[in-house]
Amino acid sequence: MATIFKSEQRDFQESANKIDHFRIFTDVSRVKKGINPENLIFDLRQLNPGQYSAPYHFHRYAEELFLILSGSATLRTPAGLETLNSGDLVFFEKGETGAHQLYNQTPENCVYLDIRTYLGFDVAEYPDSDKILIAPTFEIFNKKNQAKYFDGETEIKEKWNEIENQGE
Repeated sequence: MATIFKSEQRDFQESANKIDHFRIFTDVSRVKKGINPENLIFDLRQLNPGQYSAPYHFHRYAEELFLILSGSATLRTPAGLETLNSGDLVFFEKGETGAHQLYNQTPENCVYLDIRTYLGFDVAEYPDSDKILIAPTFEIFNKKNQAKYFDGETEIKEKWNEIENQGE
């Protein structure tokens, strides 16, 4: 069944857990209608003047597409900065080359459609702060503390002995 989202029914609300300079508004009508897509996630976003969409990031397992519906914003990618205007469409591939961030440098709101694939999980990396986010749990780790595969695994015989001796 098709679900129609009428423009006059839009309800932009500030996205939760945001901080100064990253205050973005998302149309909650999809959630209100009970639409919870499995593989194609979409949100209508409003980026107010002087705000950034999110920290600069890329996805390891998701592709993303922005369609600027009104206003304009500056896009940051590995290639540098570029102004996006109403009607512009931009595709972000998986991996480092798809890194992106929007900033609204204008006095007008910028409204854009954010569409992304979702396979049930994703890993997002944040190059400016060396963080990694794991979705859907939204656990965040500092990449600087990366461990080797067998770190902490050298006492395996003792662990097995402990388990075997629990029943005695």
